[in-house]
Amino acid sequence: MLTGKDNDLGLTDSSCACAHGSHPDVANASPMADSGFSSTFQVAGMTCSHCVASVTTEIGRVAGTDSISVNLAPGGLSLVTVSSSSPVDPAAIAAAIDEAGYELILETP
Repeated sequence: MLTGKDNDLGLTDSSCACAHGSHPDVANASPMADSGFSSTFQVAGMTCSHCVASVTTEIGRVAGTDSISVNLAPGGLSLVTVSSSSPVDPAAIAAAIDEAGYELILETP
């Protein structure tokens, strides 16, 4: 999990609109082979390592989350995967993404 300002992964983007805040986006919970759970969310607006850190920090505050990984796609939809030992409330994850200032993209049926 990324925390603190010393974790710049070289992904800093001077055009980043996050202003060290955040933007939100999709959830699909599925059981993992090790009897844990994994949910993947599509998040719009993330452009740099600070965006990743903001989202990771907020989601990490949701009860039950064990780990968070982010596949950053600047200018596109980043994939945020949340792993847990029991199902995590997708609404709580959506609220955390919103709190970080990003947009959760929900899949349409």
